[in-house]
Amino acid sequence: MSVRGRSYRYVGPADLKAAIRPGNDGFQIRSAADFGGWIAERSAELAEPFTFVVDTNGVLRLAPRRSEHVVCAGGGLVLSAGEIGFIREAGRWVVGDVSNHSTGYCPDVSSWSVVAQALDRVGLGRPSSFTYGVVFRRCPDCQECNIVREDDFVCVFCGSDLPEVWNVDPAE
Repeated sequence: MSVRGRSYRYVGPADLKAAIRPGNDGFQIRSAADFGGWIAERSAELAEPFTFVVDTNGVLRLAPRRSEHVVCAGGGLVLSAGEIGFIREAGRWVVGDVSNHSTGYCPDVSSWSVVAQALDRVGLGRPSSFTYGVVFRRCPDCQECNIVREDDFVCVFCGSDLPEVWNVDPAE
């Protein structure tokens, strides 16, 4: 499977990454049957979105909402991460809402294309883009990670200007 896109390294708190245990990563959704079995066991959880990542193999991984993205990813690199909700529409499951809201990986909104590919592979209906796209930027002055709101590229911590392009991972 060929997947293109930037990979994102975990940039969140170290104590959350330390919570990873073998076997507690997100459930891999490789087919419609995988999704059908997984979602059938989650009827009580459908009111809230789920945690998701797309791993570097392009596989969608899902976990309960209050799961940490880094745990869902098994600590590895991801091509995207965020929250996703599912609804029944015309007798089939479709994505109702999906965002790149992951403060552990802070993926750029451009990561939508790999999310779309992963959903298409599984046969899930989906929107044409993130229903809520989050713009993350790291302040070059104070190094704090910011969520940019209303195109206001100013650091909420120190007031410095934020760059127009994604720069969250200090290792890049």
